[in-house]
Amino acid sequence: MTQQTNTPIAHGGALSEAIKRHGGSPSEWLDLSTGISPFTLPLPELSPDTWRRLPEQSEVQRVCELAMRHYGGAVVPIAVPGTQSAIQLLPFLTPNASEVAIVSPTYGEYQQAYERMDMVVDPVATLDAASATRAGVAVLANPNNPDGRETPRDDIFGFVRAQRHRLIVVDEAFADMRQDLSMAGAAGMEPNLLVMRSFGKFFGLAGLRLGFVFAEAGLAKILSDRLGPWAVSGPALAIAAHAFSRRDLVNELCGKIEKAHAMTRSALSMARVSIVGDSELFFCCEVGDGAAVRDLLASHKVLVRAFDHSPSRIRIGLVPDELSAVRLRETLRLAGQQTS
Repeated sequence: MTQQTNTPIAHGGALSEAIKRHGGSPSEWLDLSTGISPFTLPLPELSPDTWRRLPEQSEVQRVCELAMRHYGGAVVPIAVPGTQSAIQLLPFLTPNASEVAIVSPTYGEYQQAYERMDMVVDPVATLDAASATRAGVAVLANPNNPDGRETPRDDIFGFVRAQRHRLIVVDEAFADMRQDLSMAGAAGMEPNLLVMRSFGKFFGLAGLRLGFVFAEAGLAKILSDRLGPWAVSGPALAIAAHAFSRRDLVNELCGKIEKAHAMTRSALSMARVSIVGDSELFFCCEVGDGAAVRDLLASHKVLVRAFDHSPSRIRIGLVPDELSAVRLRETLRLAGQQTS
C-alpha cells in the first residue's frame, strides 16, 4: 500500500523546461519524451460557426456514435475533454470503495486521483494479484505505459466476470493499433467494466484534449453529470468526426506509424540499447541510470522520459523520419560512451 502524496507528476512533453535548462529553440530539439504519434491526418477546414457556437447535443451524439464504430464498442461512449479528465472523476464512481488496486508501475495520475479522495492504493503486478486485495476498484493499462506490457483480452474478460464486486478500469490509450487487445466491445455489456480511449495519442493531436469512455449507463451518467454541459469543444468534435469518417486516412496514418516504429527500433538496436518493452508509439529501454542518460541526451537536445519508479529505464517515442533516426542513434551511442 502507498502513502498519500500530492507531489505533481513530471510528464513527458515538457520541452520548455528542457530549454530553460539546456538552451536552444524548440526547432533545434528532437522531442521523443511522449507516446504521442509524430504524425497527424490532414485536418478539415472548420466553419466559423464551429468556433462561435456552443456544440449542439446532436453533434456530440453523432461523434460518439462514430467513436463507437471506430473503436469497436457495443455501446455509445461519452466524450470527455481528454481521458485525464475522466481519471480525475473515477473515484466518484465508487463512493463506498476505500481501496484501489493498480497494476503497476503505470501512468501515475491514477494513484494521485484516488489518493486525493483518501483511498488506499495497492500497487499490484498483475490483475490476478488484484484479486487477493480488498480493493473495490482495479485499474489496468493495456498496453501498459511506460513498458508496453500487454494483458490478453481473454484474461481481462475472465477477471471481469469473476470479480463482479469490483469496478474494472481498463485504459486503452495505446491500443489503437491493437484491436485484438481491446475490451471496448465488452464495456457497457459488463456492468463492472469501464474502458477509456484516448483520441490525441494515435491521431497526434494531444492538444485537442479529447477522449471517450465506454461504460454501462449508470456509470456513464455519473461521469457526464460531473463533467457538466459542453465538456468537449466544437472544434474537437468536428475534427474527430472528420477523423472517424476517413478510414483511408486512418490506414495511411497506421502505415506511417508502423514505418516510424521500425526506424526507431533500428536506431535503438544499432546504438546497442536494450529494449525491454514497447507499444506502437514508444519503446521502453534499459540504460542503467535513466536520469543520467536522459540528461546526457538533453544536453544534445534530444528529449526522452525517465521515471522515478523505474530508475534504470527511459521511454523513447517514435522518430518522425530517417534523419531523426540517425540523430537518435548517434546521440545514444555518445551517451553510452559517456556512461560506460
